[in-house]
Amino acid sequence: MNLKIQSSRLESELAELAEISAIPAPEVERIVFSEQDMRARVWLKGLCAAAGLEVREDAVGNTYARWQGSKPNLPAIATGSHIDAIPHSGRYDGTVGVLGGLEAIRALKESGFQPTRSLELIFFTSEEPTRFGIGCLGSRLMSGALDASADLKLGDSAGETLRSVRQGAGFIGDLSSTRLPVGHYAGFVELHIEQGPLLEQRGIPIGAVTAIAAPASLRIAIEGHGGHAGAVLMPSRHDAFLAAAEIALALEAAARSTGAIDSVATTGICEVFPGLVNSVPSKAKLEADIRDIDGARRDGMITSLERACTDVSARRGVKVTTEVVNRDDPASCDSGIVGTVTTVCESHGIACDRMVSRAYHDSLFMARICPAAMIFIPCRNGVSHRPEEYSSPESIATGVLVLAETMARLAQGD
Repeated sequence: MNLKIQSSRLESELAELAEISAIPAPEVERIVFSEQDMRARVWLKGLCAAAGLEVREDAVGNTYARWQGSKPNLPAIATGSHIDAIPHSGRYDGTVGVLGGLEAIRALKESGFQPTRSLELIFFTSEEPTRFGIGCLGSRLMSGALDASADLKLGDSAGETLRSVRQGAGFIGDLSSTRLPVGHYAGFVELHIEQGPLLEQRGIPIGAVTAIAAPASLRIAIEGHGGHAGAVLMPSRHDAFLAAAEIALALEAAARSTGAIDSVATTGICEVFPGLVNSVPSKAKLEADIRDIDGARRDGMITSLERACTDVSARRGVKVTTEVVNRDDPASCDSGIVGTVTTVCESHGIACDRMVSRAYHDSLFMARICPAAMIFIPCRNGVSHRPEEYSSPESIATGVLVLAETMARLAQGD
């Protein structure tokens, strides 16, 4: 098979997609179901149609573009990622997996390759949690990790439900219809920038992902007693912010105490009320993100955090309530697909490291319904979710080549 990756075509498309943004370059913002998201979807569907792929959408906007194989009744091989982008982000997160997946299929078609199994490109709805507060919305629904009750339970900051927003965008089917049965795909492979520095530091062009860390998100509300910053004496204070600060430090200590490099915990949001320099904070709200590739170890950090909340509440005389927003299981990538990725790399003399993904992706949920794996490529300084996010044309082209050949080998199986 003589594959030719059209790197200039792909780079041009990545640049064009980055221009469909709610904020000026070099920053990118495409919130799900926004005007920019909908324009990007139309543009991408046009590229897929031009490549001769059959395009369909489900009730939440997950989009599928299929190249029919010679045995279309066999479960297909799929690839894909997402195109929504958080505010002030870059142009490569998710989009390399979508446009790179399209380029992989085009390269296979242009080489004269004929797949036995169909090949399908997916662009998932709302991998980012920006609008509805939960990540991987489309793949959660697809895999059954989230059910149709999300239609009314999930809402945005404007008070609109998922149902009203998606239907306003033209996705009007029953949300339960988005779920796919186990075995619907014979395999799923996602190409993605690493979003970390390891590949670049080691000078390795490809990472074959063996496991994906499981995220848990928590909301913590603290109620103390406010008052005048001068009149409330220190022995009488029940400062909600200082209680929140202790809880955040306790979360950091819980992550460090495991002794595992894959244990991470972040307090990413701290809101203080009333937020005045001369007023003792009466309320505070934290939002925490806790991750590990080991689910039991991750849950141990949550237990440590809950104990810290109980302790701080008693010592500081404040009320602390915790809410687990989501607690997902880690995923092990399919050893057969990981082996195919490494074999493809060996056949081309491309160095490849096996590694874990500490960020979570739609592959985490695809692994619940089919064999799944990921291919990582380096990104400069490990930067992601910022305008400086960058992966070189050469790195992207190498990733697309490995993806294309991996899909080709998987698609020839009976």
